[in-house]
Amino acid sequence: MVVAAGVNLLFQKVCSTNNPTAIMEHKFNYNWTLKDANFSKDKGVVFSCFACGGGSTMGYKLAGYDVIGCNEIDPRVMSLYEQNHHPRYAFLEPIQTFKDRTAFPDALYNLDILDGSPPCSAFSIAGSREEAWGVEKKFREGQATQILDTLFFDFIELAHKLQPKVVIAENVKGLLQGDAKKYVQRIYAEFDAAGYYCQHWLLDGSNMGVPQRRERVFFVCLRKDLIDFVPVQYNLFDVLPRLTLDFHEPPITCEDAGIELGDPITTPCYAEEYDRLKAGLPKKYLQCCLYPKTVVHPTLIAGYRAKASPMPDWGKQWLSTSDICKISSFPQDYDFGTQKPEYVCGMSVPPLMIAQIATQVYEQWLTRINQVK
Repeated sequence: MVVAAGVNLLFQKVCSTNNPTAIMEHKFNYNWTLKDANFSKDKGVVFSCFACGGGSTMGYKLAGYDVIGCNEIDPRVMSLYEQNHHPRYAFLEPIQTFKDRTAFPDALYNLDILDGSPPCSAFSIAGSREEAWGVEKKFREGQATQILDTLFFDFIELAHKLQPKVVIAENVKGLLQGDAKKYVQRIYAEFDAAGYYCQHWLLDGSNMGVPQRRERVFFVCLRKDLIDFVPVQYNLFDVLPRLTLDFHEPPITCEDAGIELGDPITTPCYAEEYDRLKAGLPKKYLQCCLYPKTVVHPTLIAGYRAKASPMPDWGKQWLSTSDICKISSFPQDYDFGTQKPEYVCGMSVPPLMIAQIATQVYEQWLTRINQVK
């Protein structure tokens, strides 16, 4: 069953674990196809930066927005984005040069939402963190060399130029830990200087209809001149636009999601580690883990078959492409081209996380703003 995009319908799914007759309700369906989706495009206009394969783009589309274009640095994932999403405006260049353009298409000066997911490996708890800060590197082969931890501020500079009503930025939860908190303080300061009220939330996809435990930080910012049109909240010193992002949808386990598995795990090091873990022996050299059917899938990382791979306890097999799409809430008919599904999905925001947030932004903010404007 596919939920019509842009319509806040609930779909029902029979829980197959503890109670076969239990009905769980979710706003959006994680198991869907592009060919069957009906994108209404009537909730607002969005432009996406650091677009990758379009995870956030599909979330906005599911929520009923019109995503008119993207900015991306990697030609391979840009090709992927174009063949799946057909953007009206596609800018293949680093955001450092994109933000410095002297002019943009008129439509980009009239955005409801500017979206972005600045590359986050310098802050990820799965990465090198502090050791990588301020270091020039290639985020992936084929991309330009750049300092990753300043890209967020380039994105804010672009927001300052385009002045969309709302800015939504996603990043890893490591941004809220340790010395990285200083970056959050600067993010707030620069959004303030750009003319925005900034707030952030740490959200877990497993509470939002995604069959995956994936915690991400979302910054949601409202242009300051629009605060008179939305509900507000007060603290000791400030007034802020009120936005409630409180999701408590029932978790979807691997069994609930119908994970069926694909190719056998035959690579010697993984096969050996699997056997050791299955026998209750300590890990030898890989940071792998076994997970049972009855839990929500752990975070899918871009290097899925890297040394930190989770492996299913109920079969010595990797996830199939269909499984990867399910746990990432990607459409089953997404065309991955020559790219590995685990890379694209692991690098992307799960569409349903964005669909949930974008729906609330529309219902709590944009409907009120657009009634007055």
